[in-house]
Amino acid sequence: MPLELEFLGNGWSFPPAFIKASAGAAMTSGILDIERSLQIIFTTALGERIMQPTFGCSLEDALFEPMNSSRITYTENLIRTAILFHEPRIDADTIVIRPDQPEGVFWIEIGYVVRGSNSRFNFVFPFYINEARG
Repeated sequence: MPLELEFLGNGWSFPPAFIKASAGAAMTSGILDIERSLQIIFTTALGERIMQPTFGCSLEDALFEPMNSSRITYTENLIRTAILFHEPRIDADTIVIRPDQPEGVFWIEIGYVVRGSNSRFNFVFPFYINEARG
């Protein structure tokens, strides 16, 4: 990892994986760790984590709703607020949501700046539910 991005730290890979040879967890670092963190935030419903009930974004509530301009603006605000409170390493500059209603997917495009290095990156995340929930 470049020296200028070492301050970003590292964390468990997502989904969690383990390395038999070292008897430890697989880790990610730098920008990949930030993007995995965003993925976790976007796929966690508010209240899902008992010890952190405000963690997450509850995007699944909007997934099969009509994606008019009000719903898109509301969803962008949910994402911006979740990033503000749960990913302190970045500032989200742009958030664009492109719904694909026939497929039941919406694409989240985030342009962000890493705090402390002023490096700019983009993250694109397709949000959908691929299995039934009971």
